[in-house]
Amino acid sequence: MRGLTSGDRQSGFTLLETLVAVTVLALLMIGLTQGVRSGFTFWSAQTRRSAETAELDATARVLRGLLTAIPVGSAAAGRGAAASAIAFEGRADRLGFVGDLPTGFGDSRRADITIVLRGGRLMLAWTAHRHEASGGTAPPPTEVELIRGVEGLEFAYWGDPAGGSAAQWLMQWDGPALPQLIRIRLGFGKADGRHWPDLVAAPQLWSSAS
Repeated sequence: MRGLTSGDRQSGFTLLETLVAVTVLALLMIGLTQGVRSGFTFWSAQTRRSAETAELDATARVLRGLLTAIPVGSAAAGRGAAASAIAFEGRADRLGFVGDLPTGFGDSRRADITIVLRGGRLMLAWTAHRHEASGGTAPPPTEVELIRGVEGLEFAYWGDPAGGSAAQWLMQWDGPALPQLIRIRLGFGKADGRHWPDLVAAPQLWSSAS
């Protein structure tokens, strides 16, 4: 057999180097593609988490603003006396009261407000408050979704509705006297990474009287 000439050896080395270069380039492209994909996944997760956190923060601000500014129908009898709301009905799974909703134009309108969990969605329902009972059909409430994907909602009320014992957390509160504190607790599924610290709000007359 004819031995390899220097030209043949040169051609062989060039082909081997080309194959190595192509292989390395392919590996680099695979690594780059995987890196871009991982980066996009992390970015999407971070964006989603930021949006969820912003949603929870916005809901907490809305609820705290409504609960701390519940209007009253009559002045408290004295220091430490229970403030009387126009209407207030608290249950473990829902809360209804008369409050002031912002209109977006720098003022507010009085409304009958209900906070309730419906179909895994935390809802705020309201209708315009009427000072006198009307014989006509009540209009359907306007509903606003605050948070979706909620598995549990629990209200609790701190105070002494009878006025003769020590204040404590209660799962039911019938107005018009306001509790000293209102607690809202939300629960999410095990696979849901969102966390809602207990929201505890004090109606404004109790805050100013203390």
